[in-house]
Amino acid sequence: MYDFASGPLVWVAFIVFVGGMVYQVVRMLRSATKDKVVYPYMSFKYGLRSLIHWVIPFASKNMRIRYETTIITFAFHVCLVLIPIFLTAHVVMFSFSWGLKWGTFSERAADWLTIVVILAALFFLVRRWMLPEVRFVTFASDYLLLAIAAAPFITGFMAHRQWFEYETMVVIHMISGAFMLMAIPFTRLSHMLFFPFTRAYMGSEFGAVRHSRDW
Repeated sequence: MYDFASGPLVWVAFIVFVGGMVYQVVRMLRSATKDKVVYPYMSFKYGLRSLIHWVIPFASKNMRIRYETTIITFAFHVCLVLIPIFLTAHVVMFSFSWGLKWGTFSERAADWLTIVVILAALFFLVRRWMLPEVRFVTFASDYLLLAIAAAPFITGFMAHRQWFEYETMVVIHMISGAFMLMAIPFTRLSHMLFFPFTRAYMGSEFGAVRHSRDW
């Protein structure tokens, strides 16, 4: 099972991920051509202004009002992206398979960043339970997506700490990571791809058409 999870499954996951992302981009661009206002409204100036504004913590009033959610959300997303890229074990696997190598986090730093992801996921879970306005718009799929996003980090941390049987946990970690990768293009996790486009459009509409800000 380990050979399958570390070999064919990884290739399948990357192919589905890349292919799915390309498909979604093509589908989005084709859909935009059918809407007569999308391309005419797009403005590089206002689109970039909006994008930059919304990736800066506390730049908008809503972020400042919910400061704890802002801090945790930014920390969650930053760690979610950086850990898989700069984790030593992952870099070693890339180096062994394709000869690619780059700098890595120390084990201590990787552990703490992983804990940040796990605690943030727990925060989002409790938030969906506790806040009525969030609970009202929460569906079973939201819990599933949160589990998909958190599972690779939980299982990876457990494997690194050698909790339970090591090889079993590594296999579960690989499977959960592959499943997350394949789920990204076809679920709401795809916001990692669509965020720049939607923000650019919103910023263009508000700035170039309404002559106002989208924050």
